[in-house]
Amino acid sequence: MNAIKKGDIVARKSHNKDVIFVVNLVINNQIAILSGITTRLKADSYLDDLEIVDKREIEKTYKEIEAKIECKAREGNQIEKSNFFKRSNKIIYTGRILHLDGDKKYSEKSNAYYKKIGLKAIVKNIPESRQVSLANELIERYNPDIVVITGHDRYDKVRKKLRRYK
Repeated sequence: MNAIKKGDIVARKSHNKDVIFVVNLVINNQIAILSGITTRLKADSYLDDLEIVDKREIEKTYKEIEAKIECKAREGNQIEKSNFFKRSNKIIYTGRILHLDGDKKYSEKSNAYYKKIGLKAIVKNIPESRQVSLANELIERYNPDIVVITGHDRYDKVRKKLRRYK
């Protein structure tokens, strides 16, 4: 019998343990419903394909991701400064981002990342079931240059509606 239960931190052996997940639900002691911890991904897996991840490995993964983000932020700042001195007589505007995300954890991560790299972003945590009904209103209210919608398929600019692929 497999000891994996709700709340455990696991990785899938069949995928070379490429993503670390938290177990959200166990169905019939056979299948686990999973959410990625560092990657926005939902998956399911047979319990016998899962392996509990050691806490040190989780900490190592978080540190690696933070280091990558810091590196990208530094690179972006250096490029910006370099371009600023080359074109110091020009004002550089970055686009305004509206990011709708159904997962609170990833909303917070995205917001922190946008701030860290100096982008203007409005991040809203909206359950995916409500995104369709609220997207148009938020797009009209904030008039963003870039729209990021996670959990749904696409924003139809012609019809000005959030649409799902069938």
